[in-house]
Amino acid sequence: MPPSKRVSKRAGQPRVAVVVSRYNASVTDRLCLGAIEACVRRTGRTPTVLEAPGAFELPVIAHAAASSGHFDGVVALGCLIRGETIHDRVIADAVAQAIQAAMIMTGVPIAFGVLTVENAKQAEARAGGEHGNKGDEAMGALLDTIAAVNAASAGGDSRISRTVADKANGRSKSKAPKPKRGGRR
Repeated sequence: MPPSKRVSKRAGQPRVAVVVSRYNASVTDRLCLGAIEACVRRTGRTPTVLEAPGAFELPVIAHAAASSGHFDGVVALGCLIRGETIHDRVIADAVAQAIQAAMIMTGVPIAFGVLTVENAKQAEARAGGEHGNKGDEAMGALLDTIAAVNAASAGGDSRISRTVADKANGRSKSKAPKPKRGGRR
């Protein structure tokens, strides 16, 4: 395994790449737009967008972007819809494992924004529909991870202050808990 690279500490906002699958483009285009809007909203910068033919090719392109030294993080976006066979599950498992391996090998955060759904209706609900936009959420997770990795590298501390999902608490969104500061309550 090659030595890890640290996330760069460039002055200013992080440089980000979005790798998006062209397969199921009616969904992935909306995921990509959500990711771009989230990046611009939080950093003021437009991310670089790289296209992949399908979800299976996402890891190699994400790895290339992470290894290039040009980006502080990468978002991988795709959509796998269950079919009559287990093909979607085989692809989903391979993609998830390869993206995680690329992240560990490079030391560069790669957010997993690949939908793995039962049908097109579920995909649409997660690409700007009733379940939000998972591209937006993946970008938020990436930017938070970059900040946390940079804080860890500097020996500092990092707190997430944006709204985050909390399915365990029965809500799709909740505010992150604020740390308690001294004293008894």
